[in-house]
Amino acid sequence: MTVTNILLSGVVGSTAYGLAREDSDVDRLGMFAAPTEALHGLHGPKESHVTTAPDRTLHEAAKWCRLALGGNPTVMELVWLPEELYEVRTPLGDELIGIRSTLLGARRVRDAYLGYATQQFRKLRSRTDAPDTRRRTAKHARHLKRLCTQGYELYATGRLTIRVEDPESYHAFGEQAAADPSAALPLLRHFEAAFDATRGALPEQPDERAAEDWLRRVRRHFYTSDRP
Repeated sequence: MTVTNILLSGVVGSTAYGLAREDSDVDRLGMFAAPTEALHGLHGPKESHVTTAPDRTLHEAAKWCRLALGGNPTVMELVWLPEELYEVRTPLGDELIGIRSTLLGARRVRDAYLGYATQQFRKLRSRTDAPDTRRRTAKHARHLKRLCTQGYELYATGRLTIRVEDPESYHAFGEQAAADPSAALPLLRHFEAAFDATRGALPEQPDERAAEDWLRRVRRHFYTSDRP
């Protein structure tokens, strides 16, 4: 996959969280800018490019902004990575990192992180007897705990720590839930109550104007025209 105008890209997923094992995949996430001229035609450019081997997802800048403003936990990682995990950083990418806090809204963060965590719990409950079930169930449980923990931190403090504390506790939690999926429910309920009881550090709504201004700078930067 060849994608030009990449603004930010880095290693995410289990490697970034500190949960990777020897057989874990290395996931990469990035953002690119479509040529501005390409946005003017009848058919717009492709908004996402996804590959496996290597595992990489690239979102066009406007799509990334829409997802981030909605509180999407996956895309939000890109602007909170530790320095050493970035593989591409550009001045426009650094500008976006600089306004990352303005993209956050309390309700959207709460709903997105708890919503994703609840999806992981449903996957635990709907496990099958397939040979790889235990491994996948443990992975869903680890994601559930991480989403709850990171989401609550972001909601309460306005900051997101990508690398988890005590990775072994996440693996132990995963194995416990793989043996008994209902064991994950108390943790989910705990964080639901914690969100409800906490007056967080985030504004009620994200600042869409900041994202709009940044995106317009991106469009100006990548505007070229071959027309006379």
